[in-house]
Amino acid sequence: MNENSLRNKIKYFFYTMSHPMDGFYWIRHKERGSVLLAIVLVILFSISFTTNRLSSGFVVNTIDSRGVDSLYELIGILAFYLILCVSNWSITCLMNGEGRLKDIAIALGYGTFPITFGMFLTTIVSHFLAEGEQVFYTLILGVCIAYGLLLMMMGIMQVHNYSLGKTLITVLLTFVAFLIIVFLILLLSNLLGSVVNFFVSVYRELIFKA
Repeated sequence: MNENSLRNKIKYFFYTMSHPMDGFYWIRHKERGSVLLAIVLVILFSISFTTNRLSSGFVVNTIDSRGVDSLYELIGILAFYLILCVSNWSITCLMNGEGRLKDIAIALGYGTFPITFGMFLTTIVSHFLAEGEQVFYTLILGVCIAYGLLLMMMGIMQVHNYSLGKTLITVLLTFVAFLIIVFLILLLSNLLGSVVNFFVSVYRELIFKA
C-alpha cells in the first residue's frame, strides 16, 4: 500500500501527535504529511472555537451570542493561518531554513488539534461545573493550548532543522513579519478603497452633469 495515501497520512498524523519530533522529521523528509488534512484541522479549530463561545455553560460563558458570527470567525482564522505560514516561510528563507511552505502549513495545522480537542472537551465539561469550579475548565484548556503551541514549535524546529534557540528567535521574527504583512495588507486595501471611491465620484459627477 502506498505510504503516502491519504489514509496512511491520517494514521501518521496520530503518530505525530504522540511522537512529534520523529513525526515532523519524516513529514519533511518522507512526505508523510498532508496540507489538506492541516487545512481541515484549522477549519475544525474554527468550529470548536465558535462552539465554545456559543455553547459553553453559563458558569464560564460571558459571551453575547448575538455578537458571534461563525463565518466571519472562520474566514479570520483561515486568513490568520495563511499569513502566519507566509510570515514564517519568509523569515526562514532568510535564515537558511530547510522547510517548504507546505511543511510549515502542515506543522502549524497539525498543532491546532490539541487545542481543538480542548475546546470541544471544555465546552462539554462546562455544563457540569458549579460556581467556583471554573479552575478545572481553565486547567484543561490551558494544558491543551500549551501542548498545541509546543507541537507547533517542535514542528517548526524539525522541518527547518533548527536548534531550540534558533527556533525561538524565528518564532519572534515570524510575529514581527506577521504584523508587517497585516499592516501592508491594510494599507493596500485602504489605498484601493480610496482609488475606487475616486473613480466612483468621477463617474457620478459625469452622470449628474450629462
